[in-house]
Amino acid sequence: MTQLANIRNFSIVAHIDHGKSTLADRLIQQTGTVAERDMQEQLLDSMEIERERGITIKANSVRIEYRARDQRDYVLNLIDTPGHVDFGYEVSRSMRAVEGSLLVVDSTQGVEAQTLANAYQAIDAGHEIVPVLNKIDLPASEPAAACRQIEDVVGIDASNAIHVSAKTGDGVPDVLEAIVNRLPPPVGDPGAPLKAMLVDSWYNSFLGVVVLVRIIDGSLCKGQRIRMLNANAVYQVDRVGVFKPAMAETGHLDAGELGFMTASIKQVRDTRVGDTITSEKNGVTEALPGFRRTQPVVFCGLFPVENAAFPNLREALEKLALNDASFTHETESSAALGFGFRCGFLGLLHLEVVRDRLEREYGIDLVTTAPSVIYRVCLMDGTEIEMHNPVDMPDLSTVSHLEEPWVQATILVPDTYLGDVLRLCQDRRGVQQDLTYAGSRAMVVYELPLNEVVFDFYDRLKSVSRGYASLDYQLIGHRVGKLVRMQIRVNEEPVDALTVMVHHDSAETRGRAMCVRLKDLIPRHMFRIPVQAAIEGRIIARETISALRKDVTAKCYGGDVTRKRKLLEKQKAGKKRMRRFGKVDIPHDAFVNVLRMET
Repeated sequence: MTQLANIRNFSIVAHIDHGKSTLADRLIQQTGTVAERDMQEQLLDSMEIERERGITIKANSVRIEYRARDQRDYVLNLIDTPGHVDFGYEVSRSMRAVEGSLLVVDSTQGVEAQTLANAYQAIDAGHEIVPVLNKIDLPASEPAAACRQIEDVVGIDASNAIHVSAKTGDGVPDVLEAIVNRLPPPVGDPGAPLKAMLVDSWYNSFLGVVVLVRIIDGSLCKGQRIRMLNANAVYQVDRVGVFKPAMAETGHLDAGELGFMTASIKQVRDTRVGDTITSEKNGVTEALPGFRRTQPVVFCGLFPVENAAFPNLREALEKLALNDASFTHETESSAALGFGFRCGFLGLLHLEVVRDRLEREYGIDLVTTAPSVIYRVCLMDGTEIEMHNPVDMPDLSTVSHLEEPWVQATILVPDTYLGDVLRLCQDRRGVQQDLTYAGSRAMVVYELPLNEVVFDFYDRLKSVSRGYASLDYQLIGHRVGKLVRMQIRVNEEPVDALTVMVHHDSAETRGRAMCVRLKDLIPRHMFRIPVQAAIEGRIIARETISALRKDVTAKCYGGDVTRKRKLLEKQKAGKKRMRRFGKVDIPHDAFVNVLRMET
């Protein structure tokens, strides 16, 4: 049994691409947790999609055993967290399971928007924070300037910040010493009844549901009968162990430790993140506070290409929702697409990751409808309804006004690109709230409609700032907006999947851009296809996809010209009939790619 005083639970937090996962690799490597032959870059990023995109999506944990310079043996439980704004819920959840944080700052870039957001989350969780300046081996490194930014922008003391290069390993021994000397040990009572927090869970086809737990009081042992307080479900524990980072059975977990358990759990709904685990008999009755429920901000429909795959999609979504508590889904039906699910996400990157995981891990071909935020529809009789899908818009004669969600966005950008960033925010109907400087970097605070942020704002921001700007945002409420529903029609048939809500003043520009984009995305057919944007039946933009032309006169040589005319007239009549009865195949990726437009 490890003494509480010799345990350190901590997370690594930072802005995206500041070196969290690389630093975790060096900590694992220098402590010999994984054999040298088994080491690989971004070891804790186990999903294929994480490695492909080069980002952390899921918070992952590992147990590190470390002998300090004072010759005492310590157990370090590390949680590596994502940096992208769409996966902020993973960060907040991990914070509640540990007592301290390493705040990693790129010494060539300084403090970024997510550095600030994650640091505040750590402060809210009551963490002891150790600043770590990474990438000091690069010629552009400015540790002194980065320290000043940490003190000026974040507001924590950076005089004893550790200088490291996660790539080369320089300074990593000092990080290990800071973890054991500057971060607090966990607090708990080993002799009390079992009280554990369900931090995360995921489905394993061989073991059932695997649960990541943090033991607060007592101990968890193999063979013990446990109760999930909120779900009120009882199970017998099959396996108990830790991540090294592969699953290693230990048979028990004691107070203050972080590890996993399995209990032949088949019902994914019984393992909700934030639940309290206790003994079946003589257990605790008061649940832990758990985690604040996250609210999805972007909704879209996911439909199987083959209707027969609907049960498989439902099962896959349930397993995925278990592993990702910020993802929600409920059934819906569409006249054109059949049965599917209306799904909620924290942003467009989150949507793409979930869609890719469904297609890769579960082998389901999907059609994705146009993403939408939650609008409030205020009716003439004074009632309010939430509208997740623009197709569900009530009759306009019954609508008093529409309200759309707004966010407060914090953007950090070098002074050189400030003008372009301000122009982008103004174009997206933004209202400037604040503008301050930290050295040569400007911190701009804008209030923006969420509808303008979730689709391509992040891409445009990176484009106009040459990749140097960073963004963080939070919801601040709903406001009345001059909004209209825009339908896209292909071959004069409305496509529900591409129906979107747009601001009245930008409707024509947006409609024309979508039509032009669809013209490039939809392959040519044997007949001419009109692509139109319409608002309440009024056409505001149109593009035409020209027909593929087969040379029906190729077999004619010599003779009377009327032979050729007859063949051409016959082809013309056939194309006219085909246009009336022909079906236009829209590629699956068009439904999301059409929204990624340059505006």
